[in-house]
Amino acid sequence: MATLGITDLKVGLGVNIKGNDCVILEAQHVKPGKGNTYVRTKYRNIRTGRVNEENFQQSAKFESVNMRTREMQYLYNDGDLYYFMDMETYEQVEVSTDLI
Repeated sequence: MATLGITDLKVGLGVNIKGNDCVILEAQHVKPGKGNTYVRTKYRNIRTGRVNEENFQQSAKFESVNMRTREMQYLYNDGDLYYFMDMETYEQVEVSTDLI
């Protein structure tokens, strides 16, 4: 996995933040007239679905996370679970309501 700096943070990028795999939702690079450059981010924890906002200083380093997206077909829901099917492999995946 590659080490990334704040200049590498882009929307949709998967990174490890504080031990959690996350996807960047917003990244705004800020150069104040006084002080150091920083990036204002909004990111989603992939496991919990929780969205956080945080500013990172220029010295911050991140590990990239390999992510793969697949288009799936919605099948049905059963209580707190939603079922989707991968149209290429016909594999069915269940996702909890918390992540949707």
